[in-house]
Amino acid sequence: MATIKDVAKEAGVSIATTSRVINNAPHTSEKAIVAVKKAMETLGYRPNSNARALVSKTSNTIGVLVNDVSAPFFGSMVKAIDTVANEQGKQVLIGNGYHDATKEKNAIDLLINSRCESLVVHSKGLSNDVLIKLADEVPGMVLINRFIPEISSRCIALDNYKGSYLATEHLIRQGHQHIGYICSSHEIDDAYDRKAGYLQALEDNGIKVKEEYIEYGEPDEEGGEQAVINLIAKNTPITAIATYNDYMAAGCMALLQENGIRIPEDMSVIGFDDGHIARYIYPRLTTIRYPIQIMANQAVNLSLKLASRDTEEQTEHKLFIPILVRRSSVGCISSK
Repeated sequence: MATIKDVAKEAGVSIATTSRVINNAPHTSEKAIVAVKKAMETLGYRPNSNARALVSKTSNTIGVLVNDVSAPFFGSMVKAIDTVANEQGKQVLIGNGYHDATKEKNAIDLLINSRCESLVVHSKGLSNDVLIKLADEVPGMVLINRFIPEISSRCIALDNYKGSYLATEHLIRQGHQHIGYICSSHEIDDAYDRKAGYLQALEDNGIKVKEEYIEYGEPDEEGGEQAVINLIAKNTPITAIATYNDYMAAGCMALLQENGIRIPEDMSVIGFDDGHIARYIYPRLTTIRYPIQIMANQAVNLSLKLASRDTEEQTEHKLFIPILVRRSSVGCISSK
């Protein structure tokens, strides 16, 4: 494999001149540029990206931290960021944190050490203090789906409480009084806020909260299936179920239908996120739209501007408001 020394020898210039050409440094003669580029082509030389980063003190990458890139929700988030990256001639470097503080910190450190000046971080495991310190270290770091008052100008979040409130309120307006809730077992703000929205909607409508109507599970199809098994086993009189996300709703619906419980005739189900699965399960899932693509687009653009010092920091964080998406999985209790 050719080295920079080989290129310099082939071009008939010094290694320092060759390095300047490779890194697009100013004050390099046109003759040297032509000679070096020709030598690189002849020898099949590819510049080492890490070496170039050492010279420029940056890289052409955008760092992204997610919980698990294999999850469809985070796939949509990364896709939106990658679209912007392509438009800007940049690449995306991804780290998985799995909602674990140590893994999140290690992933962010790797992104920083890879000289990513722009960082879009979805962190649920790290403390506010750690994230504030990291934000001070990296001016181009933006948090998505997290609000920290001290760095509020770099927070882009969704009102999860409001979304769950809307979902529960919709069921109540359809006449449902006995409403179960399937909650994520992960100890993160999203889970707490969505459960709180469910509870508050019940209270505001004069419906007594019953702990036996609430079950927990992993925030996926299997978790939703197991949670609804537990609900059914209690023989509660619930007529509707609100869920933490669409994937738990899908698992819940599959189990109900396998047991001869019709949706929405016998049981109404509502999800959260409005992911692709919501439109392709049967019946089509009524849910709460989480505009993750729009949020990710805004987060990465803000990150790039902050990293280039091309904008003044906004004074307030951007809070997105979820909306109800009505489909076919919720029925009116009065029609039964």
